[in-house]
Amino acid sequence: MAELGSKGVTAGKIASNVQKKLTRAQEKVLQKLGKADETKDEQFEQCVQNFNKQLSEGTRLQKDLRTYLASVKAMHEASKKLTECLQEVYEPDWPGRDDTNKIAENNDLLWTDFHQKLVDQALLTMDTYLGQFPDIKSRIAKRGRKLVDYDSARHHFEALQTAKKKDETKIAKAEEELVKAQKVFEEMNVDLQEELPSLWNSRVGFYVNTFQSIAGLEENFHKEMSKLNQNLHDVLLGLDKQYSGNAFPVKAQPSGSTPAKANKSPSPPPDGSPITSPETKTVNHELEASTLEAPGASIPKSPSQPAEAARAGAEAAGSEAAAGAEASKTEADSGSSTLPAVVVETFPATVNGTVEGGASSERADMPPGFLFKVQAMHDYTATDTDELQLKAGDVVLVIPFENPEEQDEGWLMGVKESDWIQHKELDQCRGVFPENFTERVQ
Repeated sequence: MAELGSKGVTAGKIASNVQKKLTRAQEKVLQKLGKADETKDEQFEQCVQNFNKQLSEGTRLQKDLRTYLASVKAMHEASKKLTECLQEVYEPDWPGRDDTNKIAENNDLLWTDFHQKLVDQALLTMDTYLGQFPDIKSRIAKRGRKLVDYDSARHHFEALQTAKKKDETKIAKAEEELVKAQKVFEEMNVDLQEELPSLWNSRVGFYVNTFQSIAGLEENFHKEMSKLNQNLHDVLLGLDKQYSGNAFPVKAQPSGSTPAKANKSPSPPPDGSPITSPETKTVNHELEASTLEAPGASIPKSPSQPAEAARAGAEAAGSEAAAGAEASKTEADSGSSTLPAVVVETFPATVNGTVEGGASSERADMPPGFLFKVQAMHDYTATDTDELQLKAGDVVLVIPFENPEEQDEGWLMGVKESDWIQHKELDQCRGVFPENFTERVQ
């Protein structure tokens, strides 16, 4: 019996809500056609415009702040990789190794502290500031509905009073409904008339505190980071001084037009042939340059040709031939330092078909018109029968409005995932909820 009674109450409530919606719709149509007057409050409408502007600005600031935090985190990761690279290439016997390790550790801690303080002093404050808007927006919308109810009750009462056949019973009941509707509307109206101007004025202090916090955190962060960079510069400067008389791999290598250093190790040829010692290469280059540049000298055709003929040709070349040989030697030595090109292969990314298939099958179990999933980040208490009651952690399946014109800015239509899995019914489970209380998860 209790279950039947419960169902009866639910059915009666649904019928009452349907009747309210029909009455409001009829009243709005009459007002648009000019057949019924509408209660206006220009001062309140201005407050609503300010509220919407403040909400839009706050939402944008929250979005940009999250983007900024994501960039800080990305820079932290990039800086960490860079310092890790320095630690790997810094050889154990180089002076300042312990200092570079300490600098890398402090660098990581500094980035982590900066990111966390931005979250605590800016993002969480931003979330708290915006957390008050959904409730007030819901009350503004509800005030609008109660105003329509009040106008409808007023017009109904006036119509009964001016009717040719007056029914005192109906008139008394209509008057009672009018007084009740007026009381509900005025209570909501008075509260909002006080809260909206106060909320609008609070934006100045909030913006000042938020940007002062961000600026102060950035200033301290860059001061501490500057100290670390100066310490690293000093360590590397000491390393450079100790190795300034020798070839140092960290420094840029000489270009093709600059003579190579004498102690530079030769690179293996691309064809894998053995490396020739510096002394042998010098003799060979002088012989080749002498025989090629000397006027009238003949180039040996075979190994059996007497060495005296080659030497005679070289001696006849004189000082001019010797200079040419020296130039050829320099060019040959410079050319021998060329490194083979390194070929890098890239592999195209692949798409996991199984995952895509799984997503498609999952959508088949969703309600008609399913758009995406969101998860409640805060509790939300429904203030009307067409709203969803949410607890932090609830997953909601978002679906489109049957009539897009009924969707208010910042509100979504959906059904709790738990209700959908249990009932597979939209009519009894769906409702609207404030988007700002949730976060998209799929």
